[in-house]
Order: sequence, then C-alpha cells, then structure tokens
Amino acid sequence: MQMLTKFETKSSRVKGVAFHPRRPWILASLHNGSIQLWDYRMGTLIERFEEHEGPVRGISFHPTQELFVSGGDDYKVKVWNHRTRRCLFTLQGHLDYVRTVFFHPEQPWIISASDDQTIRIWNWQSRQCIAVLTGHNHYVMCAQFHPTDDLVVSACLDQTVRVWDISGLRRKSAAGAQPMMTDPLSSQRMNAQGDLFNVTDVVVKFVLEGHTRGVNWACFHPTMPLVLSCGDDRQVKIWRMNDSRAWEVDTCRGHYNNVNSALFHPKRDFILSDSEDKTIRVWDTSRRTLLQTFRREQDRFWCLTAHPELNLFAAGHDNGLLVFKLERERPAATIHHNSLFYVKDSQIRLHDFATGNDAPIVSTRSAPTGQYLPPPRSMSYNPAEKAILLTSDAEGGTYELYPLPRQFTGQVADAGQTHRAAGSCAIWIGRNRFVILDKAEQQLVVKTTPNQNPRTVKPPATVEAIFPAPGTQILLATSTSVILFDVQTRQATAEINAASVKYVSWSADMSKVALLSKHTVVIATKQLEQLCQIHETIRIKSAVWDDSSVLLYSTLNHVKFALTQGDSGIIRTIDNPIYLVRIQGGDLHCLDREGNVQVLKIDPTEYKFKLALIHKNYEEVVSIIRNSNLVGQSIIAYLQKNGYPEIALHFVRDDTARFELALECGNMDIALETAKAIDKPAYWEKFSQEALNRGLVHMAELAYQRVKAYEKLSFLYSITGNMEKLGKMHKLSSIRGNLQSRFQNAFYLGDIEDRIQTLREAGQHSLAYLTAKTHGLEEEAEAIRTAAGIEESDIKGLPKADEAVLLQPATPVIPSLELNWPQLRVPKGVFEDGFSLGDKSAGPHPGKSRAADVANGGVGANESAGIWDKLDGKGGETEGNGFEDEEDLLGDAGDDAEGGWGIDDDGELDAEIAAEATAVAAAEFVAPQPGADELDVWSRNSTLAVDQIAAGNFEQAMKLLRDQAGIASFEALKPAFLEIYTASRSTLTMMPFGPASRIPLRRKATKGAETLQHLPAQIYSLSSSLEQLQQGYRATTAAKFGEALDIFRRLLLSLLFVVGDSEEDAKEIKHVLQTSREYVVGISIELERAAVSKEEQDEANTTRLVELAAYFTHCELRADHEKLSLRLAMNTAYKHKCFKAAGEFAQRLLDLAPAPQIAEKARKMITICDRQSRDVLPVKYDARNPFVVCAASHTPIYKGEAATVCPYCQASYKPEFGGELCRVCTVAQIGAKASGLRQLAASQ
Repeated sequence: MQMLTKFETKSSRVKGVAFHPRRPWILASLHNGSIQLWDYRMGTLIERFEEHEGPVRGISFHPTQELFVSGGDDYKVKVWNHRTRRCLFTLQGHLDYVRTVFFHPEQPWIISASDDQTIRIWNWQSRQCIAVLTGHNHYVMCAQFHPTDDLVVSACLDQTVRVWDISGLRRKSAAGAQPMMTDPLSSQRMNAQGDLFNVTDVVVKFVLEGHTRGVNWACFHPTMPLVLSCGDDRQVKIWRMNDSRAWEVDTCRGHYNNVNSALFHPKRDFILSDSEDKTIRVWDTSRRTLLQTFRREQDRFWCLTAHPELNLFAAGHDNGLLVFKLERERPAATIHHNSLFYVKDSQIRLHDFATGNDAPIVSTRSAPTGQYLPPPRSMSYNPAEKAILLTSDAEGGTYELYPLPRQFTGQVADAGQTHRAAGSCAIWIGRNRFVILDKAEQQLVVKTTPNQNPRTVKPPATVEAIFPAPGTQILLATSTSVILFDVQTRQATAEINAASVKYVSWSADMSKVALLSKHTVVIATKQLEQLCQIHETIRIKSAVWDDSSVLLYSTLNHVKFALTQGDSGIIRTIDNPIYLVRIQGGDLHCLDREGNVQVLKIDPTEYKFKLALIHKNYEEVVSIIRNSNLVGQSIIAYLQKNGYPEIALHFVRDDTARFELALECGNMDIALETAKAIDKPAYWEKFSQEALNRGLVHMAELAYQRVKAYEKLSFLYSITGNMEKLGKMHKLSSIRGNLQSRFQNAFYLGDIEDRIQTLREAGQHSLAYLTAKTHGLEEEAEAIRTAAGIEESDIKGLPKADEAVLLQPATPVIPSLELNWPQLRVPKGVFEDGFSLGDKSAGPHPGKSRAADVANGGVGANESAGIWDKLDGKGGETEGNGFEDEEDLLGDAGDDAEGGWGIDDDGELDAEIAAEATAVAAAEFVAPQPGADELDVWSRNSTLAVDQIAAGNFEQAMKLLRDQAGIASFEALKPAFLEIYTASRSTLTMMPFGPASRIPLRRKATKGAETLQHLPAQIYSLSSSLEQLQQGYRATTAAKFGEALDIFRRLLLSLLFVVGDSEEDAKEIKHVLQTSREYVVGISIELERAAVSKEEQDEANTTRLVELAAYFTHCELRADHEKLSLRLAMNTAYKHKCFKAAGEFAQRLLDLAPAPQIAEKARKMITICDRQSRDVLPVKYDARNPFVVCAASHTPIYKGEAATVCPYCQASYKPEFGGELCRVCTVAQIGAKASGLRQLAASQ
C-alpha cells in the first residue's frame, strides 16, 4: 500500500480540514486564526478568510448549499458563503473553545462541540440554538451527526463516548414547533429554567466507556452500526450498537502517542487514524490488523477527513495539510482490435466494442488473509498465446501470467496454471516471448511462455519502467529520457528527452507515439524524433489516438486533443477523471475509476477542421464551415494567428471584428459593408487609409465623403488630375463659407481671380494686392490699393516682374479619373467567394458584379454621386447661412427621377461592361519580376555562421554553431550577433521625406575569390584579433589579471566569427584560440591563488597555494610570462618549505635563459634546495608525469586518466563536469559532440 500524495501545502498548524462534496476544493482551519480555501487539483489558493480571533479548530462544508461553517477559540460559530466569500452571520452561545462544527446532511442544522462541556445544535436558517446537549463533565472534543439516522456521537475528555437520540428534535422541527432557545445567551441562565435543555427532544442513548484517558474523536460508520473512537490512551476502539445496547468490538493498538482522529474508509474495509506520533496508520476493519504506517519525520498530525465521494483523504499537521489517496484507481487495461481487456473486482473482463457485451473471463489472485494486495497497475495481452501479463506493486513488484480460455463462454474460468514471479514491469515482445524489468538488479529478463532458458540483458541506463514498441523493440523510461531498445540485438537505436514518463500510447499503425508524464505530453515518431511537446498545469491521466493521427488525452477535468504540429484544445469537460481506451467517430470509450466502461459523446469538429487546414484540404474546410456550428473566439484567434483571416471572416458576426479581419485579408468589399454598418469616423478613416494603400481610389473617395474630409478629397482629386470634381470641391467650399478651403482649392485649380477675391474677403489686402500685381492683373491691383486707401509711393519691396515665380499646382503625368491603380490579376481563393456565413449581405450580391462596383468607386451610383448632385442643381444657395445643410450636401440623390423613363438598372450588362474594362486595364499593365534578395544570396552562398547572422538567419547560425562548436548558451553572443547584423547593411535616403532604402554591404573581393562579392562585409578579422591578443599580453605583463581575463574571453567569443582566406590564416586563427584558452586557464588559476592567499593560512590553504602556483607554470604562455610564473612558483614553494618543488622551478627558469640577476638567484635557490630536497607539505604535483589542468577544479589530469574537453576551445575537464558550460569560453557545453568550426572562406 502506498500513500499517493496529490496535494500539499506549507502553512502554520492545521487544526481542521474539510472537502467540498463536488468541487475540487478543500478548507483548512489554521492555528493562527486563518481559514484557507484551496483548489487541490490546480494547487492554488483560492481565498483566505480571517475574522476569527485565535485558533480555528472546526471547519465543515455544507453538503448542498454554498456554505461552510467554522468554530474557534473565540467561542464563536461562524457561517460563511464561499461564493460571495464573506461571513453571513455568527452564532454565539458557547462559553469556551469550539472544537468541532458539522452540518446535518438533510436538516438546516449545525452541531458544535465545546470546551464548555456542552454540545449545541443550531438552526442556521433561523440563526438560533435549538438544543443544548449536556452530560459530559469535561471538554467535548468532537460531536457529529449520523449520515442517515437521527443519532449524534460525541467524544469527551471524561473518557466516554456518548450516542444521542435526536429523533424528538426532528419530529419537533417537522411539526413546525418553535425552537426552545430564542435567546443566544440563554445558556448563561441554565439554573434559572428547569426544562431549559429540553431532555425530551435529545436523550442519551448509549454511554460507551472503555478508554482509559480522554477521547479525542468519535464517528459513525457510513453504512454499518459501528462507532469508531480514539483518544489519549493511544488506542483506536471499534464499537457496535443495536437498538438496545452498544458494546466494544475490538481495539487497534500501535500508536505510541495521542491519537487525534480516526475514520472509516468510505469504500473499503479500512480504518485510518492519525496521531501526534507523526504517523498515519491504516487498519483492516474486519481483522483489526495494522496494514500500513505512513510516517513524517517532523510533523505531528492533528486532524483527518475523507472525501464524501472520491477516494481522497486529507490530514492536517504542524506545517500544513496533505491530500492523499491510498491506492491507485486506474484500472489495468489493454486493447486488441475490437476487444478491451481490463481488471475489475478481482476479475479479468472482456468488453466488445462492436456489440457492447461485457463479461468476466478469468478470476485473478485475491489477497491472503490479513494482508493487503494492491490492484494491478498494467496489463499486456498476447493474442497468439491468448495470455495476459498482469503487473502489480505487491511484494516490491510482481507479475502474473494468466492463460485465457480459448473460447469465451461467458463463465468465469479459474486462473488455472498461473505463473507468478518478481518483476516491476512485464510486456510481450513476440509470439511466446515476454520481457521483465528487474528494477532492483537493473536488468531485463527475457522469458518464453514455457519459462525455458531465461536470459538477461543489461539496459544502457538506469530504467524506471518499460513499455511496448514495434517488433522486438521496447521503450526504456529513465528519469530524464526514453530509449528505444532492441532486445534481440541488445542495442539502443534511438533516444528522446522526456522526463519521468508514466504511460505510453501508440497510434494504430505504430508510426507515432505519445509519451505521457505527470504534466507533459511528448509526441514523437516511431524513431523517437520529437514532433511536439504539450505542457499542462494539472495531471495528465491517459491518451488514445484516433484514425487521423490526432491524439486525445484526458486530464483531471478535461478531454483534450493534440495535433502532431503542436496545436491543442479542449474537447469537453469531465466531472471525474477517466481513462481513455478508444475513439470511434464521436464516441469516446473510457474507463472510470470504478472500472466501468463508459461511452462519452464528443464533437471532433474542431480538431478535424484544424487538421484539414494543416493538410490544406480546403474542400473539407468548406464542408465543415457549411455544416457545423464551429464558432467561438478561440477558433477565430487560431485562424487569425495562423494566417487564415479570410476563413475567420466567415465565423465572425460582430461588425467590428469583421471589419478588422476584412482589412487584414484584403477583402475590401466586406470591409466596406461593415464600415457602412458601423458608420463611425474612426473606422472610415482606417478604411480610407487601407483603400489608398491598395490603390482603390474610389473607395477612399467614398470614405472621405462619409467623414466630410473635404481637404483630403481636394488633395486626392488634385493628385489624380480630376479637375472636374476639384472644381466642384471649390464650389462646395464657397457654399460652406470656408475661406481657407476655398483658397486651397483655388490654388489647386490655378484660379488667380478667386484666390485674390478670397484674400480680399479675408481682409488680407496686402496679400491680395501682391498676388494681383505679381500675376499682372494691374486693374485688380489698383482697385485693391484704392480700396485700402494707400498711395502707390508708400508701397515698397515689390518683386520685379521678370523675377517673379508664379505658384501653380503640379499637373499629374497620367490623370486617373475613373480607374484605380493597376493591379495584378490574382485568382480568387477558395474562401473568398465560395460561401458566406454570418452577415448574408457580405460578399458579392446576386445580379450585381463587384467589379462594376469597383469601376464606380466601390459604391452604387447613387452613393458616389451624392455629394455632387446638390451642386449641379439650381438654387444651390439658401437663405440664412448662404449654403445648404451639410447633411443634405452629402446625402443620396433621389431615385425617382428616372422612374418614368423605364431605364432600369441591368445588373448583368453592368457586370459585362465592368469586367471588360477591368480586363483591358489589367492587360495594359505588366508588373516587373522581383529580383533576388541580397540577404537570400548571402544565405545560399555561405555555410559560415557569421554570414548567416549577417543575413538575419539567427536560428540557422545558432544551429551551425551548435553543430560545429557545441555552443549551448547564446546569451554572451547576443551583442556580437546584433553587431554583425547591423554592420552588414547601411541605409540611404533616396528622396526628401521618402523612406530610407537598405543597402547591403558586401565583403571586399580578393584576387581569385570572385564569389566573395556576394557575401556580407566582416567586422571581425584576423588582424583585429591579433591586436586584441597584444592587448591581453600587455594587461598580463602589468599584472592586471581581471582586465586580461576579460580581454582573452572576449577574444575567444570573437574568434567564432573570424574567417580566414587561406590555410595559413586558418592555422593562425587556431593558434590564437589555443593561446587565449591557455591564458584564460592560467589567469583563472592565479586569481584563485590570490583569493586563497587572503584566507586563513592553515595547512590545507598553504598546500593549495603551492599547488596553484605549480599548475600555473604548466600553462602554455609567452616566454616572458612563463618566466614570471616560474619565479612566482619558485618563491611560493620556497616560502612554504617545499624545497624539492622550488628547485625544479628554479631549474626550469634557468632553461629559459633569464636575465643575469634572476639566473644568479635561481642558481642559489637550486643549491639551497639540493641540500634539503624535500617538501614539507603534501603537494599534489608531479612535474615528471605529463598532465593538463582541469579548467574547472584547477587540479591535474595526468596522462591516461579519463577526461572530457570543450568542443570549441578544447579546454580539458574531469568527467564529472561533462554537460556543464565551459568555464573558459562560457558558451560551449563540455563533452558535447561537434564537427569542428568552419573558419575558412574557401571551405564554402
């Protein structure tokens, strides 16, 4: 038996817990006075209630209402509404701590037990106390209603358990009698009223005596006449009762401290108890034997409760609460063709999907007397041998081989010759062969059905479980991955990263597999090539494939689907967890936790629709849209996100959303319809901008008319050369009395006289005079001067006539009066005109061509002419303000003018004319073919990572660096990526106020390398790397080790992007890389030595000082730096009396021919050290045995010892550092496989 923990919290001491009967909620009352409401499925805190003063000891949900009740040390009983999340009212009357509170399962009653030695029953509807139960003479620790009978059980520290009969109280409530106690504080006047406690309503039926110390808990069995109690005597007692008496049945002993609570298992013959001895114990109800003990080292348990419906329990302890169950509820099952084999009630049953027949076929082994047998956890069926392998956790893991009868007669067959042996997992791999996982020995045992000649196979890793696979292969699940292992060849053929896989589901053709862990689904091919990964926040329970390779999986509260491309969604919600076994059309076959086969109806429309989109099966997409009710914001967002706005348009009914989608997919017809429906200036403005972007001039004209954007209309007519309508705009501005608009239109038209008149009406006489004089209108100028009363001699600064430049509007090169901009002919997509949903008016209208609409400006004749009709008639001016109302100016012209002429609009003729006009316009325009993008040329011409970065292919560049140099972390390379990308292009402004053009910068061509003309410019070169190397040398010489370390590390990172033109350049780059690596390792050693020298100088530290100084001398440094390292090591060794090592360093220094003074000192050192020739400290250094220094631990790796290297900089490491980031270059993964970095241009 196992305690399967489902949820756990950390808080202060939990004194009470309660499950919600339907929702996945649990209440916890804490010793600090707080009440917490948790969702134990999602693991989230929903709400915290804090109105009690002091510890809250009792808590309980109402079985049907949105209520819960609490009681605490403030003597109060509070009733709360968990929907509104507030306290409704408080029941007062107890005179001491309230220990427990519970609702009655049927009546509107609450029972509370208190340290004031009383039990009170309250009516929570009338908010009054209806009974007080007295008789105990110590603290009453617990009181509960019977689940079905009119009984109450109470436990008290007076060492008794009492059973009370409340049938009188029920009869009194049913008769409508008023409660006895109308005053909540009437209990304070106990002695003043003789019949206060109404002994006729509630009477003591039994007093159970047997505990030797105080009783902490008592409860009823849910169905049997049993009472369970526990107390400070460390015992759990079982009592039986009938109508006349009650007696002790047995006692469960085993706890060695106070037992705080106990309960009957609601579905099994178990008793659970928790104690201050930090254990929860499970007992057999019938045999009264201890089955299992679950212990926590630090937490005493205070309370225990069971879920009213599910196999869940909760216990409160010193540091929080724990939600758990005692056994797995997943039925062991397997499928073969149309048959489902599963285990239920110690029987192997067969369910036929075709007929729905379900019958037991073989009985399984039952538990020995006094023992617990866990249910089977997995099943494997062999159709050839008609045999089933069952695996369970009994006895540390066992499997059983059950032969099935050849003919299923409907009778339950005996197990017969059942074979049982140890094994954690067992699956069939052939006609008569099966493989067993021996988890303890970590080996695979291959057996045949007669159990002859078993052979063992050693797996390539530590295996947690095994699962079936095609042929003679099996899946080995490790803690971090899943391995595809061939049992026959004993080789691993593939591996995928998937941690802690619990279940595996293969598709029908065994081409795809789903690997299920606690919160993750990994979908892969049969070669374990990952297709996608899906993460869930709650537990994943099961999965099954349908015929179209769509995975359906269940969580605790949903059935979902997952496509191999990574898309997922919810199919339906479920109340309780289920285990999927098969999907047939809209029928989902599953098993529940009781082992019942269920068929759920599901709607597969959503995932079939998405699958059809992915496979570009547009006929099916159209059919689904026409014949289903596939609507919702999620499907619209999915279509919009994945580039199908034209399809999403058919699902949207909201005008605003249809407008945005229509603009996104370029369907300007629907955009126009929705803009008319919305009719707001902001939408017309957006529509006009999009229409101009697409060259639909007439639609833009209509939008400007709708929002009365007169200035924009004038400018539009000016740039398109439509002088006729521009003149009408000029006339309209005069009617409107807008002088600024009138002047602007006169300027566009080149109407000098009206410009002068407008300036005069505006009072700008000087500007009017100047305009007239400049344009040679002498009479007009003289009239203006005379009217202004100014002498001509007073006017100064007039431009000379031969120097004046007249202002005239620009003339369009090609006037475009009626045609939109030329566009390429593009065939309509399948979704543009094939069907329409939602607004039936959207899309082309029957009998009217949309091409004709476009030719007329995208609107009907009435709409497009509306603004001009008022200007063409007589009597345009009206009294009062001098012009007609603006709404009328933009209104539609009447349709009755042509009614008597019989000139009806012929839609077919309009369509033919407009189609022909559009075809002619399209034939006159031939769009040029776009040239090749320079960035694409760069990407195609080079396989170097630096060129891919310049082309903007960052992902390809990272893949190349990962494959060639084992680069695993790109954070440090981000500045270099951005620098290379920005330095490979420039911008050039082609015209004032125009957008800047991107100019790619090419690499300089060298002799014999013409192809380099089509590659990006470089910013990292060999010469700059050599200069940076010299900077590092200078910093090292000056003992600026921190600065030098940064320089050499930057150099290592930049060398990833340096490209050579020849073999000599490539060798030089490799030499710089090796030198930088050696300096980084050496300087790191020296920095560690400096840090150790500042610590307390004990023997370990002084030994480490000498070792680090010695290792520093073995880094391949420049000669002058090597001399400095040898002098440092010589002095350090001599100072700490390591004379042998000091003499060796002095001799190596002499070999390098140092300066005379240094050489003389080295000779003296050799003389002194030769006389003593020993090391006082146990230095781990052997100069005669070749070694390299581990770049992580700074310890030697001698020749012949195991080592691993960085794939980029080749720094050496001990094996335990494999898989980590390199300490030298900081970007590559130690021990990763790499093909080698390409740094030669000719290699392309």
